[in-house]
Parts: sequence; C-alpha cells; structure tokens
Amino acid sequence: MSITNEWQEIALQDLAKEITVGFVGPMASEYVPKGIPFLRSLNVEPFRINHADLMYVSESFHQRIKKSTLTPGDVVIVRTGKPGTAAVIPDTLPIANCSDLVIVRPGPQLDSKFLAYYINSAAQHHVYAHTVGAVQQHFNVGSAKTLKLLKPPLDEQRAIVRILGALDDKIDLNRRMNRTLESMVQALFQSWFVDFEPVSAKREGRKPVGMNEATAALFPEHFQETDMGPIPVGWRITSIYDVAEVIYGAPFASALFNLNADGKPLIRIRDLVNESPSVYTPEAHAKGYMVQPGDIVVGMDGEFRAYLWGGIPSWLNQRVCVFAPKPPFSSPFVRCNINPLLAEIEATETATTVIHLGKNDIDRFKAIVPDEDVLKAFNSVCQPCYDRIVKNKQQLRTLAAQRDALLPQLLSGELKVGQAEDMIP
Repeated sequence: MSITNEWQEIALQDLAKEITVGFVGPMASEYVPKGIPFLRSLNVEPFRINHADLMYVSESFHQRIKKSTLTPGDVVIVRTGKPGTAAVIPDTLPIANCSDLVIVRPGPQLDSKFLAYYINSAAQHHVYAHTVGAVQQHFNVGSAKTLKLLKPPLDEQRAIVRILGALDDKIDLNRRMNRTLESMVQALFQSWFVDFEPVSAKREGRKPVGMNEATAALFPEHFQETDMGPIPVGWRITSIYDVAEVIYGAPFASALFNLNADGKPLIRIRDLVNESPSVYTPEAHAKGYMVQPGDIVVGMDGEFRAYLWGGIPSWLNQRVCVFAPKPPFSSPFVRCNINPLLAEIEATETATTVIHLGKNDIDRFKAIVPDEDVLKAFNSVCQPCYDRIVKNKQQLRTLAAQRDALLPQLLSGELKVGQAEDMIP
C-alpha cells in the first residue's frame, strides 16, 4: 500500500474537540409528543440519520442533560446493538439530544463526513476489537478516543467526501422518491377505499377532487349498509383469501445456515427491514418458496409489517409469509388492505416476551372490494408506482455496493481521488 507523506496516523482524541456519550439512564417516562428530537441507536444508520420512530423530550429535560446536546456536524456512533455504526447530524436537526451514543465533535483538521465514512468502513476492525460485554456488546468513549485514523490533509478529506457523497446523494434521492411514491399510493387507497371520497362527493352533488370525469363515472353515488358500516353500492366485503394467497415460509434446517454464500440466500424476520438476507442455505426445501422482487413479505413475530421486497430472490424461512395477489388484484391493493389489519393485531397482541401473528389472525382479515372497473383504475395508477419503488430499491443497492467498494480504497490511499472520479457514472 502506498501512502503519501501527507497522510498521518493520529488518534481520534487528538483530532476532536470533544468525545463524550449521550444520556445513559431510563427514558420511558421522559418522552413527549412534541419537543426536542431525541435520537436512539435505532435512528443511527451507516452514513445517515433515520427519522423514523424519532422520539422527543421536553425542553426542561433537554436542559438537564445538555452534555449530550447534538448540533449539525457532530458525529454519533452507536454503542450498543450494532456498535460502530456512525452518521453525521444533519442541518435538518439544528438541535437534538440523544441516549447511549458516542458523540464526537471534530476539530478544525477533521471533516465530519470523512470521519463518519472512516468509522463505518476502515475503523470497523478497531470497533470489533474494543467492544465489551458477553451478551450485549458495547463500544465506549475510551475506545473511541484511542481510534487511530489515517488522516489525509483537509482538502483531500473533502475531495473524498465529495466523491462518496455523490453516490450517497443518488441513494438519498431514490429513498425520497420511494417515500413520495408510497405516500401517493397510500393517499389514493385511503381516498377511494377507506374514506370513499369520490362516492361522498357524487352523493353531495360535488365533483370528486383531482379526478377526471371518466374516472369519476366509475364510482356509484350511494352507500349500502353492511356489518362493517356503509360501503359504496355494488361493492362487497370478502375474505382476504379471495384477494391474496398467503404463502408460509418453510422450516429450513438452521444447521445448514452459512455466511459464505453456499446455496441461496434465506429471508428471516431480522432481514426484512434492510431487505438484505444475512445467511445462505444449500437446502432446497420441498415446501420452499423463492421470494421475488415486488413480493409482499410479512414477519410473524415481534412486529407485523408488510414489506415490498426489493432485495434479491431468496428462500422464505418459517415465521415469515408472503401475501401474493390473486388476479385481478394488485400488490398495492393487497398491501394497503393488510397494513392496518396487521397494525391492529400488533396493537392488541399481548405477550410476556414476543408477540406472534398466526393463521387464526389472518383468517379474520377482510377486504372491501370495488367493482372491476374501479379496481382497474386503481391498479393502472398504483402498480407502476410499486414497480418503480422496487427498481429504485435495486438501484439503491447497486449504488451502495459501489460506494462500499470505493470506501476502503479511498480511505487507505490505495485509490486516488482522480481515479475514483473516473469510476463514478
């Protein structure tokens, strides 16, 4: 490996203004509906802050724990769970607080984003060597301080950040586009099949908002009473099994699970959030189902979410199921139907350890089905959105793989900035 003389190996504590830790202590009674954003480990992902499930604390509690105040440019590192995961606090969080995170405030010779890239990649060996705890591993402040960085000059740090950031910007664009498409589909489903807004408008002599005459003509003008309340005339209530086939995962032998890509990837519940299977199996189970991009996959333990699979084709493990739409129904129609039903089951389930979704729960799922012309109109708008979401997820994965391949080469000095720029499309 060839390193220029300008690259220096320096301990992080010599490059940081401060290295400290977020609040450590019980938090359940401190959360409030609105207030100061409060980050936890689950909000810190490699290279970015995930605002999903963001909690809030009061101004008074925030003032009591000002030591762990976060400001844009701070680098936060996960201590517990996935130790060493790092991200930069963005400008969209002008003030925040946190618990159980290592906080690094870089000095003038260290770029925040460069540091986050370094910790997520080149520093992982240090993180693994300095985690403590027999069951739940921790990465602590002392370990962070002794982390050695191979530090290039500041202008070269920023050049590296610019290259990697270009890929991250494309990744973020895909994520934002997917959130927009998801919102569009959900809003249309809510309007047509939950609130029945086109029917209510016609009943009141109004023109349905945002709808052309041809589409508006597909909806009836009146409601009929049912056991589930009023629904549009001519529509029906049916079992979820008339809308989708439910395919259950097979009991693959755990003894054959491996990390060296022997066989095909296997989807377990833990793989659903990132849509990235972590184990492989050479077993071809007689009852196995190979999940394809665009399938609707649901975990049956712990939490119940309907994921639109954007990962690679993979075997479906036990305690995971797929809702496969039956013609003429589409993936958006099925998924939008089951999402609130799954959420209701999750909200009402009680257990001492982990809650479970069973076939008996799914047997009770119902769907309100419109006439075929309305269904076709919905499918024609929403299925292309889902197709685009899946393609974006696949492109996102390709971009992330390219970034992750460049990271160690750039951060070690093996690959020069000019060479890397030629590799970015």
